[in-house]
Amino acid sequence: MNGFLVIQDIVIILLVSLPIIFLFRKLNLPSLVGFLLAGMIIGPFGFKLIKAVDEIEVMAEIGVILLMFTIGLEVSFTQINRIKKFLITAGGLQFIISSAIAFLIFHLSGLPLNESIFLGFLLALSSTVIIMKLLSDRNELESPHGKISVSIALFQDLMIVPLFLILPILSTDKNINTLNAIIKILVAFGATAALLFTAKYFMPPIVLQIARLRMREAFTVGVILLILGTAYITHLAGLSFAIGAFIAGLILAESDYNHQILAEILPLRDAFNSIFFVSVGLLLNVHFVIHNPLLISGIALSSFLLKALIIAMIVLALKYPLRVAVLCGIGLGQIGEFSFVLAQAGTKLSLISNDVYNSFLASSIFTMILTPILFQLEPWITRQTIKLKSSVDEDEIKFAEKLSAHVIIAGYGLNGKNLARVLRETGIQYLVVELNPDTVRQEKQNGEQIIFGDISREDILKIAGVEKANVIVYAISDPLITKMSLKVAKTINPHLYALVRTRYINEVDELKKLGADEVIPEEFETALQIFRKVLEKYHIPLNVIMQQVTLLRQESYSLLRKEGMNISAFTHLDEILAQGLTETFFVNEDSPFINKTLAEINLRAQTDATIIAIVRNGNMISNPSGKDVLLAGDTIILYGTHKSVDRAIELLNGGKLE
Repeated sequence: MNGFLVIQDIVIILLVSLPIIFLFRKLNLPSLVGFLLAGMIIGPFGFKLIKAVDEIEVMAEIGVILLMFTIGLEVSFTQINRIKKFLITAGGLQFIISSAIAFLIFHLSGLPLNESIFLGFLLALSSTVIIMKLLSDRNELESPHGKISVSIALFQDLMIVPLFLILPILSTDKNINTLNAIIKILVAFGATAALLFTAKYFMPPIVLQIARLRMREAFTVGVILLILGTAYITHLAGLSFAIGAFIAGLILAESDYNHQILAEILPLRDAFNSIFFVSVGLLLNVHFVIHNPLLISGIALSSFLLKALIIAMIVLALKYPLRVAVLCGIGLGQIGEFSFVLAQAGTKLSLISNDVYNSFLASSIFTMILTPILFQLEPWITRQTIKLKSSVDEDEIKFAEKLSAHVIIAGYGLNGKNLARVLRETGIQYLVVELNPDTVRQEKQNGEQIIFGDISREDILKIAGVEKANVIVYAISDPLITKMSLKVAKTINPHLYALVRTRYINEVDELKKLGADEVIPEEFETALQIFRKVLEKYHIPLNVIMQQVTLLRQESYSLLRKEGMNISAFTHLDEILAQGLTETFFVNEDSPFINKTLAEINLRAQTDATIIAIVRNGNMISNPSGKDVLLAGDTIILYGTHKSVDRAIELLNGGKLE
């Protein structure tokens, strides 16, 4: 019976996991924090509900493998290339500076050299899961602080691979010679590069062959085989399972099947990850936490403040405003989940003692809880930082003073860039306000009318000439800044026409209350495009389609946002479908009906649709007879019901009618 204790333990873990996921979602806290706390409670230092700890650790290893695989899958070489500037500068500087300062602090505190280096690495890593969730919930992934934070977190994730490789050289194991360890590391890097090169050429064709089987079970099993197989190969080469899984994810991220692979693996990853984080909590000595609250809280607060300060200074050095710097620091101040993965690997190599491990683990959990709480202060932080005086170039101020009845464009992304080009071509005066210093510098060199600044600040709005402007367009992906700027702009110039782009329909009402004259939610503009295309497919006349679209846009899409939508508000499309309509059909050179008479085609008898005219070389042949011949390049004008016109077009395209 003892052999089945692991099943009992898994049941307990999953039983505890369900309410934790629900509770922590309600509290807006990451569920992984709950899993860590659950491990503390049900583990050998808590209520001792878990007995087969060794077996649980094996399953936790699978969780780490799947976690590393999905990180590699989500990273991809394409994404790395897209944000390489932030990745290398902000990410690289943060990791190096944080590791170095933490190492000095730990070493000066009396810890051994290798342990201090290892703890420096652990402290430098932040939680990708937490920052992604916080930014996603606030729709701020594309905001300046969102892009920088994600880049830094992504660099930290990439550093996991070399950190795993250099762990043996830090080991205190007497059997490991330093020279041998260095040779082993070089061999490991070489083996990793060889595996990456080999996997890049062999893995995609294998996935293609599996996909061609068109069997979901085979696809899922094949992907799991590739993940675990690659992980096992790296293990045989003397590396960790996690490195192989990461390489597999990185390679498959470039395949055409990456989305399907992610969909198949995510449920497994989430289930095994809950086991992993619970297993980490199992190792935490609750009695140690209870007896050392000041030590743990002190370590947590000091490490959080240290990381937040370093990150904020780096972002400021990149010429971003204080608000962006503070938000990046708060978002990445915590110690991340990969630190737990490294910590467990370090304990196996005797890199840290049990007391240090318990102190590190408990303080890490505390920093994870602290992050979302502090992130709630974002509005307050924004209000405080916009009070500070900005520095704008004198030439920019003089240029802006000359503008009147102009358009202010907030943000120089895709939408802002396209609007600026159209305004430039039509001769309408405009000024772009952008927060990315690199974009501002580059576009200024290209002759663009652009200034650097935070559009939410009153002084920036005044420099941009908001008192004399006719229109302000918000093309930024930062909901909070948009709302704050809109309120200030409308206070300064109540007659200003404000057009706001937003991602979600639920933000429309608040933006309207703040003074937005027009709100364009991407969510429903996409829906309207689908709506229009479907109606076009059924040959609804264009004026009727535009009437429906205009109706839906009225009152800021209120018809679509109401739970009990009044269908009678729409034109009765069923009545339109029952009526006759006209449609055009262009005769291509490969048409099977070229040089045939209308009598030979006999379209009306087969489809009930009538050819009422033929347009040829700009001239119209009205009421053509059965003797008229179709030529390549003709445009046929058809008349009939929707069904008959559909059948006629299908026949003219060479199809067979049922």
